[in-house]
Amino acid sequence: MIIVMQVGASEAQVEAVANVIRNKGLEALVMPGEGRTAIGIPASLNNDQRTDLEAQISAMEGVSRVTQTSHPYKLASREYSKESRVVKVKNVEIGGDAFVIMGGPCSVESLEQFRSSARVVKESGATILRGGAFKPRTSPYSFQGLAEEGLRIMKEVGDEFGLVTITEVMSGDMVPLVAQYADILQIGARSMQNFPLLIEAGKSGKPVFLKRGPSATIDEFLLAAEYVLSQGNPDVILCERGITAFDRQYTRNVLDLGIVPALKEYSHLPVIVDPSHGTGIARYVRPMAKAAMVSGADGVMIEMHPNPKEALSDGSQALTPEMFLSVIEDLKRLAPYVSRTM
Repeated sequence: MIIVMQVGASEAQVEAVANVIRNKGLEALVMPGEGRTAIGIPASLNNDQRTDLEAQISAMEGVSRVTQTSHPYKLASREYSKESRVVKVKNVEIGGDAFVIMGGPCSVESLEQFRSSARVVKESGATILRGGAFKPRTSPYSFQGLAEEGLRIMKEVGDEFGLVTITEVMSGDMVPLVAQYADILQIGARSMQNFPLLIEAGKSGKPVFLKRGPSATIDEFLLAAEYVLSQGNPDVILCERGITAFDRQYTRNVLDLGIVPALKEYSHLPVIVDPSHGTGIARYVRPMAKAAMVSGADGVMIEMHPNPKEALSDGSQALTPEMFLSVIEDLKRLAPYVSRTM
């Protein structure tokens, strides 16, 4: 159930509604918005509970309407918010008119390597710098990242070039450390249903970038987002990064661009596409990045490395600086045709 307050409803009116909900033994999640406040009840209610609450709350001062959600996810639903969510991070807006570019290497390998990457990202006009300090690898013998040293490098370089930074956090106990350094917390595909991690990321107050699991349905994806939202953190960014391929001879994953308009229809959260992980092959990134823009995505995350042949992780899908700049130029030319700015 979602209670939408009237424009200009007072704090006392909002609190009165919240107290009615709490007195029923339920959680009242107060979510301020632009112009009006909504109060969500992140719980499944039976018919008697719904009828009782709706009758009591609808008559209260300051209440505009009481709505029921028809999906298992509540706060992530388009029913909760008709307006698309715009996540603001420093001077960058994700989910607005601008098509956002997130670029950088898979891993932070050294200060020199990451600074070179950031210089290219900045030159391209991209606004968000990506890089992994902690790397969840299939093999325990593969490069695992530079850990906190990588985080320090990311922050130093991000500040130097004036770029928003994003990096992955792998467990709930690591959230405070990563949140000290990064502007956006990334939840990797393997961690999409790590519920304790989602809860801690939500509590951090930092924007959360949630990647779709390799075999996750839309409901499962949005319910994972619900864990973050239910902690009072409205800044969730969804990312399609490909689902499990049945023929890996040709692509690493199946990049499911059909999910983009579906997510836009059923959820108000911004959607980013990762064509690098979605294909796993550098030469396929350009066409899929353009397809992502046309499909309605709010941006793309693209891996780029100063020298992909020497990359310590995911070199096969990383673009060279020249390829990266060329893809961005393609997107800039395409943007006006789909009513986007860059």
